[in-house]
Amino acid sequence: MTQLIRPEDRYDADTIAGFRAQGFWRDGSLAERVDHWAGVQPDKIAVSDGYTELTWVQLRGQAYRLAARLRGMGIQRGDRVQMQLPSWNEYVVVYLALARIGAVLVPTMPIYRWDEVTYAINHAEAKISVVCGDYRKFDYLAMVREIRPNCSSLRHVITVRAEAGEDELRLEDLIAGDEVPGPEVLGEPPTADEPHCIIYTSGTESRPKGCFHTFNTVSYTVHSLGADVMGLGPDDVMFMPSPITHATGLAMGVTSPLVLGASAHLMDTWEPAAALDRIKRHGCTASMAATPFVRMALDSYDPGRHDLSGLTRWVSAGAPIPESLLTDWQAKFAHCALLPVYGRSEGLLVTSCRPDDENAKILSSDGRALPGVTLEIRGEDGAEVAAAEEGEICHGGPGLMLGYWRDPEKTADAVDERGISRSGDLGRVDADGYLRVTGRIKDLIIRGGTNISAREVEEHLLTHPKVANVAVVGMPDRVLGERACAFVVPKGEAPTFEELTGYLRHERKIAVVKLPERLEILDEMPMTATGKIQKFVLREKLATESKD
Repeated sequence: MTQLIRPEDRYDADTIAGFRAQGFWRDGSLAERVDHWAGVQPDKIAVSDGYTELTWVQLRGQAYRLAARLRGMGIQRGDRVQMQLPSWNEYVVVYLALARIGAVLVPTMPIYRWDEVTYAINHAEAKISVVCGDYRKFDYLAMVREIRPNCSSLRHVITVRAEAGEDELRLEDLIAGDEVPGPEVLGEPPTADEPHCIIYTSGTESRPKGCFHTFNTVSYTVHSLGADVMGLGPDDVMFMPSPITHATGLAMGVTSPLVLGASAHLMDTWEPAAALDRIKRHGCTASMAATPFVRMALDSYDPGRHDLSGLTRWVSAGAPIPESLLTDWQAKFAHCALLPVYGRSEGLLVTSCRPDDENAKILSSDGRALPGVTLEIRGEDGAEVAAAEEGEICHGGPGLMLGYWRDPEKTADAVDERGISRSGDLGRVDADGYLRVTGRIKDLIIRGGTNISAREVEEHLLTHPKVANVAVVGMPDRVLGERACAFVVPKGEAPTFEELTGYLRHERKIAVVKLPERLEILDEMPMTATGKIQKFVLREKLATESKD
């Protein structure tokens, strides 16, 4: 069994004691919080997804029955379970079941396909894959059946809203019954310092890295952002339109409501007008989603149809919010604070604006460091720069991952001996401590809040027989922020756009979201004297065209 990372592997005893003394790390487990709310408000809706609803006692009962059956299947503390589901209630049931017995969640975004899913299962050494059937015209169960022979650690496949085949199990059967197993069946709940989840980045390298979190590193964000900044509690309904397989959706759409006693309303397929309808119908009071969601919601708002009077705060991450978008939002929804934040899968939330911040700061920054977070801006020499100077955003604190799963070298490269992580993002901090993200050092495209590794797509494209050289860069997009454009130097006859995207989709089997959305054919790449492609030249070309 692969050795799990412990807090003492990352921090010395004094640092750990400090996190505890200041209340950043706490005792207790996710299951114990659900036990509390199931006792206090048993018949209140805990989670809904537009299809069904679960009260707190129903959620606990289904999750604990599943937990008992997972233990009966040999799943132990520290075992990894990979789950690729839409934002459905069943996801929350499985998550809570794993948290109750100390198994480790490995969430996988629904946009991912054969290549990415196989990698995640094998790299995490997952023993179970939890998967749906047909969803949005794609058969996930068929995909898992195809890759299963290549996943040596995988013992079981559990289907959700789909018929199980031979050597597969239905979630609906595993959660059936009325009993609520106790500690005599489930054992004692794990501590908050035990492994909780491995969140794979979609970062800048050809293969993602697994950010290894305990319940304490995740719940730090729950308390600092969910409770202290957003003020979430039992009277709130958290609307989560972002995928809950993503770090943002998991922490704020699922874990925060479960810990703080709020209801959660999940949306599996984003459609802005329908989202605005749901906010009213389900009494949603708060939300968090990437910047493009904000733009689309604003553009779709119809005052004659939509009533957002109950929504009082919306937190936005994934990409900086343009000042014009914030101004438009404030003009239409003065009662609802739109609060920019900055975070990463490695550290979840790093900075946030607060509702009582000056409007000028909300319009021009991504907020201040959350309590306990160390925020530094470093120059190329590694030294801190002066206020208002640009450099690499570096951060540490109680919400930082313990390390990259099965990759001590990358962990050592990214996190120093003080527990400060290099982000690869550029930014500046003003004299008042407010951060503004200004760009990226790493070769990354952020499409609708989803990170796309240009290098990964390039490596796939270079295997095509008609591609001699390729550079993938982001092109500006008003709604999504960026879309990917592939600049290709052909090998003989130039490939068509349809040829390349079809090849990536059907032969290389990568996620659809990673497909380039534009193709440019070049005779040669702009190069430096040392032979590196000058991507800034290509970006400038696209930026100039977008202004014409």
